[in-house]
Amino acid sequence: MKLAYYPGCSLDGSGLEYGLSTRRTAAILGIELEEIEDWNCCGATSGHNTNKLLSLALPARNLAIAEKSGLDILAPCAACYNRFRTTEHAMRHDRKLKEKIEAIIEMPYDARQETVSIPDLLANKIGLEKIREKVVNSLAGMKAACYYGCLLVRPREHTGFDDTEEPQSMDQVIQALGAQAIDWPYKTECCGASLATSRPDVGTKMIYEVLLNAQAAGAECIVTACPLCMMNLDMRQKAAERAYKTKFNIPIYYITQLVAIACGDAPKTVGIDKHFVEAGKYLDTVKIRAAEAKAAAEKAAQEAAAKAKAKGAGAKEKAVKTGGAADEPDPKKVAGFVAALTKNPDKMAAKLVADPAQAGVLASILDDKRIGKLAHLMAKDMELAQKAAAAFVQQELKRQGECQD
Repeated sequence: MKLAYYPGCSLDGSGLEYGLSTRRTAAILGIELEEIEDWNCCGATSGHNTNKLLSLALPARNLAIAEKSGLDILAPCAACYNRFRTTEHAMRHDRKLKEKIEAIIEMPYDARQETVSIPDLLANKIGLEKIREKVVNSLAGMKAACYYGCLLVRPREHTGFDDTEEPQSMDQVIQALGAQAIDWPYKTECCGASLATSRPDVGTKMIYEVLLNAQAAGAECIVTACPLCMMNLDMRQKAAERAYKTKFNIPIYYITQLVAIACGDAPKTVGIDKHFVEAGKYLDTVKIRAAEAKAAAEKAAQEAAAKAKAKGAGAKEKAVKTGGAADEPDPKKVAGFVAALTKNPDKMAAKLVADPAQAGVLASILDDKRIGKLAHLMAKDMELAQKAAAAFVQQELKRQGECQD
């Protein structure tokens, strides 16, 4: 896959870690990035607040240059992505406005290509299965709140790749890395954006609310795909703590940093050491938890195999004596469990595997085949289903260990 790449004003400056990890993630997943020549600032909030034509012309110039290459565009920054998608939508639906913009930028622009965001690229264009295949350092044991902010998935008619109130793309990617995605109500609330500097009395409170709700939901870290969200939650976390006389100490990560690390990169390679809130120690903790989860899964699998062998021998003997076979489960029950496993993989995995880290691993690898197997067993014998779930977890951890070796 080849994409035109728009780093914008942040990814080589205030969002340096995002730029580093985006390029590393692209390399790991086989994506070729071709930086747009002579690109200019997209205008972001400033252009939008100043003049409508300006707010469309600035991104339109970049998009028109990229259009010449015939490539879709990757815009990692949430603000850049939103402005690009807004411009594409305007050019496709307002011919008179399109003509005005073309006159301003002095080049044709037909909006033939599409701008994609990082969550959309990872979850939908690359796909979760390919990401799972690349994982060598499972993030099992990580409890992460995925924070989309207010620009990545809104408005629906401009973005459209995820739900505007309950997005799941980053959650799915995090689960594919082995981590637990925490369900929380603030994933699309605004962090305050530039109000943190222009109106700190308002902005700091908004930052505080996001951090407080993540912590209350049980998250131990926050994952984002927006440089301004990262700046507010990471750099200004201390200010929120001082203002509200509390302590969070919540590490903030870019989604691309975690993908690169789970796929084998050293944390320093993707700028973990450049964060304001110390973020390396938590990754060390997750590494220990992942190892413990692997050991526990191995033990559970061995015990399950021994019990299954003994139970199988008993069932075989009984079948020989009775001349019959075990009854098949009710198809309606099987269908019900299939629906539950598909819709709520995290909750159902927790019912099958007691250890939260191992449950996170199970949820991340549930595909149609495994769901069918587990649903059949759950309808028939919950104990057998739990043993099968433990075996699936063990197989995945073993695969990751072999990849790492």
